[in-house]
Amino acid sequence: MIVDAPLLAPRATDEYEPVPPGPAQRRAAARTAEAVALHSPRLAVTEADYLGGRLGTAATLRALDAEHGGGFFAVPVEAETDRDAADECFAARGPVIDVQTHLVRPSRAETAGAAALMQFLRMVEPDRWSAPIDPALLSAPTWASCVFGGSETSVALLTSPPGLEGAGVIDNGDIAAAREIVDRYAGSGRVLTHAIVHPNAGEAELDRMAEWSSALRPAGWKVYTLWDPPERPTGGWFLDDEIGDAFLQRVEALGPRIVCAHKGIAGPIPSVAPAAASPRDIGPAARAHPGVAFVVYHSGYDIDAAHEESAHAEDPQRGVSRLVSSLADAGVGPGANVWAELGSTWFLMLRRPVEAAHVIGKLLVAVGEDRILWGTDSVWYGPPQPLIDAFRAFTIPARMRDEFGYPELTPAVKQKILGTNATALYGVAPEVRPADELAWIEQAKAELAVRLG
Repeated sequence: MIVDAPLLAPRATDEYEPVPPGPAQRRAAARTAEAVALHSPRLAVTEADYLGGRLGTAATLRALDAEHGGGFFAVPVEAETDRDAADECFAARGPVIDVQTHLVRPSRAETAGAAALMQFLRMVEPDRWSAPIDPALLSAPTWASCVFGGSETSVALLTSPPGLEGAGVIDNGDIAAAREIVDRYAGSGRVLTHAIVHPNAGEAELDRMAEWSSALRPAGWKVYTLWDPPERPTGGWFLDDEIGDAFLQRVEALGPRIVCAHKGIAGPIPSVAPAAASPRDIGPAARAHPGVAFVVYHSGYDIDAAHEESAHAEDPQRGVSRLVSSLADAGVGPGANVWAELGSTWFLMLRRPVEAAHVIGKLLVAVGEDRILWGTDSVWYGPPQPLIDAFRAFTIPARMRDEFGYPELTPAVKQKILGTNATALYGVAPEVRPADELAWIEQAKAELAVRLG
């Protein structure tokens, strides 16, 4: 039986349920299966090896493109069988900075925060994530192998799902420890970090920010406005209400002045208030706090199996359009203090390229080409190289640019999204990672396993 194409297999995390494949995706899967059956014997490779490499990525993207009318993925036919052609098609034009990656401490596998993650992994991929799940597959060593060993990512930002200290899958001190270990073996600057804050957990949580800022040196603050304290749920909070304003005042006083807020992808996770995942507060908060950089994780994207995102004018209060509306209503334009991030969003959209073109096009208009950031949500999805390659090949068809006024998604713009924009925001100066730079990963994994076991 054909091995599932990595870019077409339904996935979930602790934050959302998978989108069932539609007819076009099922046809694309059949096309991909035909390509694998044809090419893998001729190339003397297994189906899994073919699909797991760039040739399989090329075949998958060509199948998706054909089933959606063409013009979305610029991949030549020879890239399905010729590695040089595939490498040229997906060639790097600069460093990749992934501003959203995750890991789980195996010793936290019994916490409430981990329980939901394990539940949805089992639900969506029972063959892979059979009970009991080995937490080592989501661990720090696996994270290093996937993000750095399994892709050309030069810099990764390590973050976390919500959960108070000791109750989640990883704490702020753990995140900083991972950075320090990687720095020791790979050289400084390869990992950026968050400090996770739950402003609606009480004043004591805000008071911890001074300690975290000085001791842990985070690159930014991460918040989940949809998270509720399990013992006293309040319906979440917003960046422009009293809770949000008190938090943002601490950010301004302490630094760093970068706030990454989960917006969109509203559930299910433990103790959530899905309405508070709306990005409707981004515009007002950005206008009220012009000195703070707001990174909108997931760009406000929500999963809807029945309806794909369309042009902003067709439904201004759904999905990413909610972010566009919030910014427009607040007078926050392109190039201002709001960045849109693509973690999970790109993974989910690339199978529905018409939707992807609308979302990327809307973001290019609303925040501008200098304010979109690359993220993957790995380690949830394994090695992110296929996602990087798919984005490099992606285009917004001329017919959609003409009809909806979207800018062209040029190679230069895609490189801004993949790395240049994060370079400017976080003040880092990465280089394209050498292909043979892997030795430090094996050295670091042993220490990562001990410290973050």
